[in-house]
Amino acid sequence: MANRPIFIAKESHLAPGVVVKDTEFKWYPGMSKSQKQKSIAALHASGVDQGLKNILEISSKSQTEIGVKLSAFNLKITTPKQRMFSVESAFQSSKVFDKGGPYTDLLHKTSREAKKDIRLKESGNLLCFSFFGTQFSISPHTFFYDWLYLNALKQNPKYVEELINYDAFTDIEFNPKKSINGQAYSAALFVSLYHSGKLNKVMKTPDTFLQFLESEYTQKDTTNAIQTSLI
Repeated sequence: MANRPIFIAKESHLAPGVVVKDTEFKWYPGMSKSQKQKSIAALHASGVDQGLKNILEISSKSQTEIGVKLSAFNLKITTPKQRMFSVESAFQSSKVFDKGGPYTDLLHKTSREAKKDIRLKESGNLLCFSFFGTQFSISPHTFFYDWLYLNALKQNPKYVEELINYDAFTDIEFNPKKSINGQAYSAALFVSLYHSGKLNKVMKTPDTFLQFLESEYTQKDTTNAIQTSLI
């Protein structure tokens, strides 16, 4: 058995955000695509048993075309100067460490090459992100990744037309014990903001998005504190 999160888009118009449901399911070991898809099916079946509907796997292993297209390895973001990069390459190339970076040459690498570049592990502590001259804090932890992913979605309205038909999202490769940023979480956040009518307002600038995220994290902390006090 394994445990992975399912990210659910909040339906609230007043307080959009993401609900995370940790879900236990049967794990099918192995690196092949077929084994991954068996695990995905088991995860989604567990989600359905918990009352969830319209679950979308977002990864290169997804059984749906839109799920593959929305992988950060495939989803593209276009800069104001009409330069196009994958979300993954843009994210990795923007990391600034205390011993180096940003390594902007990674923009021109494949997503896989960018993610596996050895410099990202040998440059010390992560200090911030720098994307074409704009600096992004590493707090909240998902700030820059979410900003990139949501902007990329805004630039791809045909993808959005399909995405908003789903309520919950998974990424079979995402393990919260090993990773912080996740495309399934970002997709759920986009859908919640879209349905709330607040997407454009929240995404107006990096600062407006940061203010929203900080309020979202504060709400999570408050909820956790209440739940703890009731145990």
